[in-house]
This record gives sequence, structure tokens and C-alpha cells, in this order.
Amino acid sequence: MELKKNPKADLNLQRTLFFQIGLCVALAGTLYAFNWREGDGEAASLGTLQMEDLTEMEIPQTEQKVTPPPPPPPPTLEVVADEEVIEEDEIASTEVTQETRIEVPVVEMEEEVAAEPEIFTVVEEMPSFPGGDMELLKFMAENTKYPPLARENGLQGIVVVTFVVDERGRIDKVQVLRGIGGGCDEEAVRVVKAMPQWKAGKQRGMPVRVQYNLPFRFTLR
Repeated sequence: MELKKNPKADLNLQRTLFFQIGLCVALAGTLYAFNWREGDGEAASLGTLQMEDLTEMEIPQTEQKVTPPPPPPPPTLEVVADEEVIEEDEIASTEVTQETRIEVPVVEMEEEVAAEPEIFTVVEEMPSFPGGDMELLKFMAENTKYPPLARENGLQGIVVVTFVVDERGRIDKVQVLRGIGGGCDEEAVRVVKAMPQWKAGKQRGMPVRVQYNLPFRFTLR
């Protein structure tokens, strides 16, 4: 007679379950082995870091002291001598009464200076030498002498003399307008001053003062 097993008692049916339970037990043992340590099982203490109390120090702020400028020197007092005492007799009285006479200074009026007549340079009728221009040239040639200093130094040229013929034909304000030196300037002025009275120039029929320029030619021969 053949014996038959109860299907519930067949262990092959529970193989997968047992395999999984074994894996779980093995995994748990492995984790426990890694976490297990010798001793009392307490984690080693690293100790407590004790930090000493640090006293805060206040850093004083550095202040720059500005030195004030020195005070100005005291003003120098000048000792002034006592003023002279003026006696009462020396003080003039300023009281004015009816008998007081006030002298008014007399201011002399200066005489008004007559305005100098106008001097013309060009007029309707120019002044002329007595007898005309030919007589003027003749007078100059006969009365002009060549200065020895100019002759010795070989000076020659033209000297221009300016002068004024007034309302009466008289010669005034003789000056050298252009000179060459060597005594020639002075000789030309001398000849002009030695001229006789001229015929006065006229403007609008009235005699007037006219400025006249006269050239002197000094030539060595």
C-alpha cells in the first residue's frame, strides 16, 4: 500500500517563504555586526570642549589733539608825553558880540590873460618878403655865411627854419624845424632874425598871424 503525504505538510511549497525569511535574518545579523562595539556599548565620548570666558576689551579711540595757534602778541603801547598845558590867556575867545569886527580878506582877482590869436598855416594871402621872393633869395645869399666848423667837417645839406609873421609883419617864434649841425642851424636862425619887416598875410581881408617855413641850403664848392 502506497503512503501519500498531506499537501499541507509538504515543505517544498514553503521554500520561497523560508528563503526570504533567511535573507532577512542574514541581513539583520550583518547590520548588527557592523554596529556592535567593544566595551559597555556606549559611544565613545569625544569630550566636552570647554571655552574659557573671554573678557571683552574696549579699544580706546585715538583722538588727535589740534594744537591751537599761539595768541597774537599784545599791542605795544606807546608812551606819549603829556600834552602841554595851555593857559587860559592863550585860548582865543570865540564869542561873537555886536562890537566884534569880522575882517573879510580881500581876494585879488587875477587879470584875465588875453587869448593868443590863432596862428594860420595857409591863408588866402600869404605873407611876403619886401620886394618878393627874388629879394628874399638875394638877402639870404648876401647875409648867410658858411660856418667854419661845418666847412672843416664837410657838412652840407638843408636847414629848415620855421617862424611866425604876425599881423604887423614882424618875425616871431623862430625855431629850427630840421638841422644838420656844425653851426649851420644857428646861422640860419641868425639870418631870419635879421630880416626886415614882412608884409603880413591876410585871411578874408584881415591881417592874421601866419607860420612860415624857410629852407637854407648849405653847399660846399
